[in-house]
Amino acid sequence: MEPENHKTKAVNVLRSRICDPKFIFKNDYPDSNYSKLKFMISNSVTEACNNSILLLGPRGSGKNAVLEVVIQDLLQEYPDSISVIRLNGLLHSDDVSAFKEIARQLCMEHQLLFSKAASFDDNSQFMVAILKECGLAHKTVIFVLEEFDLFAQGKQRLLYSLLDAMQSIASQAVVLGISCRLDADQLLEKRVRSRFSHRKLLFLPPSMEDSQKLLMHMLTLPIDSSFPHDYATEFNTRVQNIIEDRKFKETLQKYLNVDSCVKHLLRFLFCAVSHMDLQTGFLSQESFEIAFSSIQRQPKLECLRNCSNLELHILVCMKRLEVKEKSLCNFNSVMKEYKSMHDSFRTSEYYSRNVCLRAFEHLIHREMICFTDNRGQNLSVEFRPVKLLISSAELHQGLRAYNSCPAYLIKLMDREG
Repeated sequence: MEPENHKTKAVNVLRSRICDPKFIFKNDYPDSNYSKLKFMISNSVTEACNNSILLLGPRGSGKNAVLEVVIQDLLQEYPDSISVIRLNGLLHSDDVSAFKEIARQLCMEHQLLFSKAASFDDNSQFMVAILKECGLAHKTVIFVLEEFDLFAQGKQRLLYSLLDAMQSIASQAVVLGISCRLDADQLLEKRVRSRFSHRKLLFLPPSMEDSQKLLMHMLTLPIDSSFPHDYATEFNTRVQNIIEDRKFKETLQKYLNVDSCVKHLLRFLFCAVSHMDLQTGFLSQESFEIAFSSIQRQPKLECLRNCSNLELHILVCMKRLEVKEKSLCNFNSVMKEYKSMHDSFRTSEYYSRNVCLRAFEHLIHREMICFTDNRGQNLSVEFRPVKLLISSAELHQGLRAYNSCPAYLIKLMDREG
């Protein structure tokens, strides 16, 4: 392979890994949720026994991704022994619509004619009959109930009917509930809980150590591949050095403090790989810092980029008043500070009071500043007390990023801050 090609190929390989749930979640360690879940479901398929399992954890922790990888693997291993029925509590929490959807999917699976006019009892009896037929044919029906806690509201007839049908020796089914509520099993009625298997898998956000292991797993290039041996070795050494670096750990910890779910960690990783320097062909500390700053939500900085020159002056005036321990101010006090600043720096631009008032009202509308309370609503805007909704660091960063910002405003903020 030509030397200029393997750098681009490395980026493509890393991107494809990050987008491949199998590479991320297919972990053969006995203690992994993937191994535990696959064992429980495959045991139900091979031993012809019924089972019910709850997958619990916060959103983005990998519950659905792990389940999909397991189901795809089992469909390849037992193509004629498994059928999957999917329901979502946001769409099918009503028992009537849930049974109708189950009947529709079962009809599609077994190439039967679905009747939209069938009643609740007809669909319920049809489901029980199909489960018995599948049991006799040694075929397992897997019911995936997303947003499981929503099915646990009301009379819970769907859950009772499903779990009750599974008590029969003739039926062969697995019920998989997915929920972000850790107490989802406590929502079940006594009659439903008594029929539930009480098997639970907990999906937790990755710790700092787990995140570092995941990064090493995702970013390490294979040595025995089409990549040049020296390049792959050097690439992996640099990745390891970055991950073990104290500054990188601080950046990663800051990100995990904001959002520690696996889904968003992978998005952060994808962004870092996309900023890899193709000239050198290696990931750097800078790649991760750029990724962190690009995906970190900074709505105030985005608003600052669209502010006019006058609006920036008003914000700096309010910040100066804050430093002078006048955190509560109104338009009149801001105008005094604006005039004082104009006289001190002898700037060429000086706007009239009416223009400044319109800019002041625009900042209120943009929620860069706000009224301190609802009292005095009958007063004119220029007399009502306001406060700043942007920190010194954000204002300073915004001024530096603003191309046409006057230099003296930045100097002022440097002096204040």
